[in-house]
Amino acid sequence: MITPPKHINYPEKTMFGFVEDMGREHPKFPAYEFFNKKTNYKTFVDKILTAARAFTAQGIGLGDRVTICMPNVPQALVCFYALDRIGAVANMIHPLSARDEIVFYLNISKSKMILTVDMFCDKVEEAIELADHSVTLLVARMQEELPFPLNIGYEVKEGRKYKTFPRKNNLDQIAWKDFLKNGTDNVELPDVPFDKNRTAVILYSGGTSGTPKGICLSDWNMNATALQARWTVLPDRELAGLSMLSCMPCFHGFGLALNLHLFLGHGGCCILMPTFNLKNYAEMLIKKHPNFIAGVPTIFEALTHLDTLDNLKMDFLMGVFCGGDSLSVELKKKVDAFLADHGATVQVREGYGLTECVTASCLTPADTYKENSIGVAFPDTDYAIVQPGTDEVLPYGEEGEIILTGPSLMLGYLDNPEETANTLRTLPDGRTWLYTGDLGSMDEDGFVYFKQRIKRMIITNGYNVYPGQVENAIDSCPEVSYSCVIGVNDEKRMKRVKAYIVLRDGFTGDDEMKDRIMKQLKKQVAGYALPREIVFRDELPKTLVGKVAYRKLEEENL
Repeated sequence: MITPPKHINYPEKTMFGFVEDMGREHPKFPAYEFFNKKTNYKTFVDKILTAARAFTAQGIGLGDRVTICMPNVPQALVCFYALDRIGAVANMIHPLSARDEIVFYLNISKSKMILTVDMFCDKVEEAIELADHSVTLLVARMQEELPFPLNIGYEVKEGRKYKTFPRKNNLDQIAWKDFLKNGTDNVELPDVPFDKNRTAVILYSGGTSGTPKGICLSDWNMNATALQARWTVLPDRELAGLSMLSCMPCFHGFGLALNLHLFLGHGGCCILMPTFNLKNYAEMLIKKHPNFIAGVPTIFEALTHLDTLDNLKMDFLMGVFCGGDSLSVELKKKVDAFLADHGATVQVREGYGLTECVTASCLTPADTYKENSIGVAFPDTDYAIVQPGTDEVLPYGEEGEIILTGPSLMLGYLDNPEETANTLRTLPDGRTWLYTGDLGSMDEDGFVYFKQRIKRMIITNGYNVYPGQVENAIDSCPEVSYSCVIGVNDEKRMKRVKAYIVLRDGFTGDDEMKDRIMKQLKKQVAGYALPREIVFRDELPKTLVGKVAYRKLEEENL
């Protein structure tokens, strides 16, 4: 087995520059596949440049923010790299975000435009009307990227429902295909020199406070992650011509950096999945034989129960990667046995990281596994364990807060210098370290062991849910006095959201009240973050300083 190098050369190029290189080196290789329709690198680069000229004609330029509220569809990729080409910033958000969440993302990013698909236009239009500045709506349609006859079938079944968009309703709205007509060759693209410290993409995380914070990442951060992963995932051969089943979403660091940019920047083919369900995932494995798959633990756990995969020989797999949540020892053994029974020569490899360092910065080696370990650091990345609340580095084997340093560390939180200073700290060695808020340890061989999150974040189906955000939405209901949200174990989701609510005097905690509260929450909270269970209490346990003792509620559910 060839081991990854300890150090890598990082070219001073933009993300688009990486893809542009592939357009020259592998013009006829497929860059992505969408419902059996393949688009090669030459065509992909041409589409990106057309969109870049269209944005330039629209007045979007260096430093301007554009929100991409999209699933994994071709228009999202084209838009992402087009913005990078002109030095604009891609503000990536979940297309299932609630209206009020979209308002928040538009306001905090000061986005001038937002791209979404027609099926989400109703709530996006409402969000634009509530935003504190004018925003242009770009409307994409999936059927425009589908091959015949799927495009006709989709138009008849789904597309016709959204024919009213784009529409003029005191809003600036443009259909994506009409927008691209402005990207003619006579529009001169700006010269955007590489800038290591320029924000190229904004992703979101809840941080310690529970309020979503924009994470500012550079071309350097994204490319470094792609290069580190390339040499760690498959150090003995090129990725060009190999395929990834890209089901992890583009608004997520895991999806954007490793499911997409890693392969698009190295000549691979991304098999795009705009929505995820197990049936479709299994069909893609059977029909497409992807070389690499990645997902959260719940995906792999569910795959082991699918009868449709019983006769599938999986010797086409060259890498299986798990992230987004902890992979238990029991589940790893189960998945590895499943892979072996289906003829695969690889085992599932667990990664660890945060959006504050793009995504994974640590991965289980292909040929060595230690129980409960999340692997070893990527090239040019160092890990350490410190005494929580201090900068004191602890000896090997002792448990403390995980910190790390390397080229993938974010530039900082968007317009939040105080939180940035708390998270990124310069130590006596002169290097800047990321304080993860996670507990763990490290052994003398460099293997890192994750214990638990210091932060209260709940991970359900691979999505991050921030209790403080959900509690704020619940507490905004006029009937509610206060609330507490926790994560409880769930066989399918690993964790599900459970809400404890104390009502104001005069209100009764019955099913009608639950329905009333849920109706309000759906306007403010994304569907994946909604409570699956609501419990009314006369009071909740408190700490000595008067805060709700959420840990006692968690203990009740063990």
